[in-house]
Amino acid sequence: MMKSTGVVRKVDELGRIVLPIELRRNLDIEIKDPVEIYVDGDMIILKKYQASCLFCGNAKDNVIYKNKHICPNCLEELKKQ
Repeated sequence: MMKSTGVVRKVDELGRIVLPIELRRNLDIEIKDPVEIYVDGDMIILKKYQASCLFCGNAKDNVIYKNKHICPNCLEELKKQ
């Protein structure tokens, strides 16, 4: 369920918008954090990007191995092989 923030921003000449500091704080979005962009019909949805496991898609508690994200479960499976 989507909830309106009541905030309206204009798009500048370069196509940019500014996310209010309160919104960035609430969503834990820091300077230089990647943000994923989704389109659903006529809506644009922004979500803080969180890399997911290369094998299963899990996005929680991943470790990075050779620039690839791997979750603890898949890492354990790989160790067994």
